[in-house]
Amino acid sequence: MIIGIPKEIKNNENRVGMTPSGVAELIKHGHKVYVQKDAGVNSGFIDTEYLSVGAEILPSIESIYSIAEMIVKVKEPIEAEYKLIRKDQLLFTYFHFASNEKLTKAMIESKSICLAYETVELDNHTLPLLIPMSEVAGRMSIQEGARFLEKPQGGKGILLGGVPGVLPAKVLILGGGIVGSNAALMAAGMGADVTIADINLPRLRYLSEVLPANVKTLYASSAQIIKELPKVDLVIGSVLKPGDKAPHLITKTMLSMMQKGTVLVDVAIDQGGCFETSHPTTHADPTYVVDGIVHYAVANIPGAVPYTSTMALTNATLPYVLNLANKGWIRACEDDKALAKGLNVVDGKVVYKAISDVFNLPYTPMI
Repeated sequence: MIIGIPKEIKNNENRVGMTPSGVAELIKHGHKVYVQKDAGVNSGFIDTEYLSVGAEILPSIESIYSIAEMIVKVKEPIEAEYKLIRKDQLLFTYFHFASNEKLTKAMIESKSICLAYETVELDNHTLPLLIPMSEVAGRMSIQEGARFLEKPQGGKGILLGGVPGVLPAKVLILGGGIVGSNAALMAAGMGADVTIADINLPRLRYLSEVLPANVKTLYASSAQIIKELPKVDLVIGSVLKPGDKAPHLITKTMLSMMQKGTVLVDVAIDQGGCFETSHPTTHADPTYVVDGIVHYAVANIPGAVPYTSTMALTNATLPYVLNLANKGWIRACEDDKALAKGLNVVDGKVVYKAISDVFNLPYTPMI
């Protein structure tokens, strides 16, 4: 198969779809790989590293899309890429369709095959291609939250871990999944007073056993969240419904319950955000203020640490990329039910139910 690795063009997206070592594996299996010039440079991988394992370098994003049967990238195509995508071309990337109607309709119109990392799902309901970036985003959410609690950044001027004689910051984490548990681990390690909330009691029991002693668990009812808001300094929103829009757990009216300078970090912004007042921001302009509350809603948080993120992502995606390249997408999805769940849009049809529900589009089951 002919595989193309384009350079990411989303704002401050520094990751690349595959490392040179991942490309080497594809070439070892007899596939042809084309990498756009300087696609990996911001992740720490220069063109000569790709050339040394047998890839070919092409000068432009247009040349990559025009030659590749499968595009492997990190983030969803942005508007400048829509016209480059061909009928029957396979795109394997993060799409997050449920939060972007324009993208959804563009991919329907392209009649391409859109296979989304974030909805590949194992029988135990884990999301193997979302986990590595969720780990990064969860840990970074605390790093960024601590930064924006600083007074010059608009926050309360509170040190996350406090110092002897001064209480640490109070951190509320909404969602006990991969993002939430990694956020809790990082916040606890920095010495914060951490509460992690979820509606899954078995998950809360597990988290109470494995997380440090300065992490408390809470059942995430609306009443309990409201009770916590006046006391918190930093809130991490990390609730996920695979392939669907995130629920709004903090409404605009709830902002008045919090102290000015409280920081909200919405890690669920790729899926529409779990705070009603959230809208996507960028690494270049990451925050805005609503009613005195600082909102951080960067849609590609792991893009700020591209070396770590690209390595972790390739580790997870490479077996699936190889499977798709070796067998073609139809046979690969027939043989792997988890991979088949990654199919979102196929030949102009929406084949993932949650996306059809969000935008009231016709749903076509794949089986």
